[in-house]
Amino acid sequence: MLEGLGTLVDSRIRIWQLDRGKLKPVVGAESVQAPSVEVHDDGTVIPSSPDRFLRPVEGLDDYWYEISDSPLEPEAVALQVGPIVNSLLNRENATLRMAKALASRFEEVELIYTITETLGSTIRLQEAAQKIVEAVSEVVGSRRASILVYDQNTEELKAVACVGRDVTVYEPISINDTCSIAAKVFRDRVPISYDPENANIELPPCDEERGYRGSAFLSVPIFYSGPQDEQRTVGVINLTDRTGKDVFGLQETRLISAIASQIGVAIENARLVSRDLERQRLRHELQLAHDLQLKLLPSPDTLGPGVDTAAHCQPAESVGGDFYNYLRLPQGRVGVMLGDVSSHGFSSALIMALVFSAAGIHAEESETPDDALRDLLASVKTELSDTEMHIALFYGVADPAAGMLRYANAGHPHAFLMARDGGVERLGATCPPLGLTDAKGIGAKAVHWRAEEDLLVLFSDGLTDAVDENDNQFGEERVMEIVGACRGEPAARIVDAVINGVNDFASLANDDQTILVLRA
Repeated sequence: MLEGLGTLVDSRIRIWQLDRGKLKPVVGAESVQAPSVEVHDDGTVIPSSPDRFLRPVEGLDDYWYEISDSPLEPEAVALQVGPIVNSLLNRENATLRMAKALASRFEEVELIYTITETLGSTIRLQEAAQKIVEAVSEVVGSRRASILVYDQNTEELKAVACVGRDVTVYEPISINDTCSIAAKVFRDRVPISYDPENANIELPPCDEERGYRGSAFLSVPIFYSGPQDEQRTVGVINLTDRTGKDVFGLQETRLISAIASQIGVAIENARLVSRDLERQRLRHELQLAHDLQLKLLPSPDTLGPGVDTAAHCQPAESVGGDFYNYLRLPQGRVGVMLGDVSSHGFSSALIMALVFSAAGIHAEESETPDDALRDLLASVKTELSDTEMHIALFYGVADPAAGMLRYANAGHPHAFLMARDGGVERLGATCPPLGLTDAKGIGAKAVHWRAEEDLLVLFSDGLTDAVDENDNQFGEERVMEIVGACRGEPAARIVDAVINGVNDFASLANDDQTILVLRA
């Protein structure tokens, strides 16, 4: 494309990247000597070759473009091609960032799948722990990792699985050992992520000889939450010798902390099996995956002050296919999303986790709701086809300053705008559900939005399809009657009123139940 652009202006265009004080070729500059530059102490970069015409790429640090072999003044050519080069490189950079973010999210979702499958197919602690620690090591790029389990009889941490080291050479660690990092994490119940370049973590005072190749390490407590919500520490997972940059960041700490409870489930289940308890109790404990799925859903606090919103999501089984999301967008806009994967249970939960992760990324990167749904469909089309599933999805963006609500509705039947006086407008579908349409069929609409007055009400079929003992359905009309009766109340009270109404009416929930209310 740069070659074609250069032909149009009868010039040669080259792209350079500043790396460690020197320009290195990127496009069109492989066989040409790089221009020299001077990098000042304050970071200012000045080309030192007056015969070379260089300009920085706007909006993209450390990238420069060069114009040469032109019959015209380079300044005049730069006025023509500069904006195009800036736009082209920034768009490519945005695409690469989004692809990297998607790849990272997909790896995390795949890790959750692996752990859940392991818990469902193995009953031996060592076997489950080894599979889990190998999967975790691969995702975070750790060459050495271990899972230590607490032995109540000896009050020691004992290694049950390792990567990069033989588990049999691991000596047990007393939980009262003041020199052990793992023992400190177990006692304090708080992760330790040590960054050698930012060593603000207080480590045990002893000079422990660990023999790591790298200096950074991550140690996270493993918890088990019982049926009466009692939580106890059952072990520690350790990771070190990370490939690439020698540091475990906040993202890795959050990921390992999130799955630590699942590892705790594996540990407790192995203990149950060792006592010859019924397999039924083992399956019951595995339903703790329900908590992990709900932790994916964001808090209303995500949107910050000034936005009144609330949501509730209750799977029909231990896990489900419903989800919602909040997004704080530029210029004071607020994005909300509610999706319902066809079917329910474990298979729909896997698709839900994939769609939830991808949808948040595309919504933040897209200009309009329909663009976000098109990009989302491109990301998950194969998975929807392979599983023969589809997803009804509503994505709306409230713009209080413009007084508009723009939305794309992929076959979601229950989306309403309720005015302060109780008037109701159905926000109908702008296309069929994702998985039953192509990108060309996705459209969008806009309606007036009165800030701090109008209510956006979204809910899934699980509420309307709930039945009483006579097999009567709760229905859409009852939901909206409850919303209308308390429309002046805070969003949280409206959501509670609807859920209480469904619970009082229904004797059986056949589907996942989700509702979201927004006033912005």
